[in-house]
Amino acid sequence: MEEILQNIIQAFQATSWLERFSVLCGIVQVLLSKNNKVSNYFFGILGITSGMMVLFHAKLYAEIALQIYYLIMSIYGWWYWVSNRQAKEQPITKASKSEWMVVLGIVFIGFFIFYFLLKGITDSDVPIWDAWVTSTAWAGMWLLAKRKIENWILLNISNLFAIPLLIHKNLYLFAALTTFLFIVAIFGYLKWRKIMGQELIKSQNA
Repeated sequence: MEEILQNIIQAFQATSWLERFSVLCGIVQVLLSKNNKVSNYFFGILGITSGMMVLFHAKLYAEIALQIYYLIMSIYGWWYWVSNRQAKEQPITKASKSEWMVVLGIVFIGFFIFYFLLKGITDSDVPIWDAWVTSTAWAGMWLLAKRKIENWILLNISNLFAIPLLIHKNLYLFAALTTFLFIVAIFGYLKWRKIMGQELIKSQNA
C-alpha cells in the first residue's frame, strides 16, 4: 500500500498540466452530477477532450473510444436536460424493463465488439479488461443522460474494474481519480434516491 501511495505521489509530480487539468475537470464533473446539476456536462466535456492523448500513449484504445462516447453522450445529455421543456421537467426515475434490455445490450454487445476490435487491429495487451470497463461505462452514461438512478450502479461497476487496470498501466493519477469517482458515485446514488423521494412527495401533493 505504501508503495502504491508513493507511486501516486511521484506520478502526480511527473504528470503534465493536461493530465492534471483532465483529472480536475473529472472531479468537478462528478460532484456536480451527484447534486443533479446540468453544468456537470460542461466540465465533463473539458475533461474528456483533454484526457484522450494521455490514454492514447497508454494504449488504452477502448478507453479512448469510451471518451468519444462520453463526449457524444455528454452533448446529448446537456441538450436533453436544457434544450426543451419536457427535458427540464424530467424527474429522476428507475429504469424500466425495456431500458434494462437496452443496458444489457450496450454492455454485452459493446463488450464483444470492443474485444474483437482490440484483439484484431490494435496492440492492446488488456483487450478483455479494457472492453469490459468501456462497455459498462457506456451503459452507465446512457442511463445518466436519461436521468435513471441506476446509472451510478453501472458506472461503479466500470470504476471497480478500471482502478486496477489504470494501476496496471501506471496511470496512478487517473487511478486515484477513479477511486474518488467510485466513492462519490455511492453518495451520488444516495443523493439521487433522496431527490426521487422528494419529487414523489411533491407530485403526490400537487
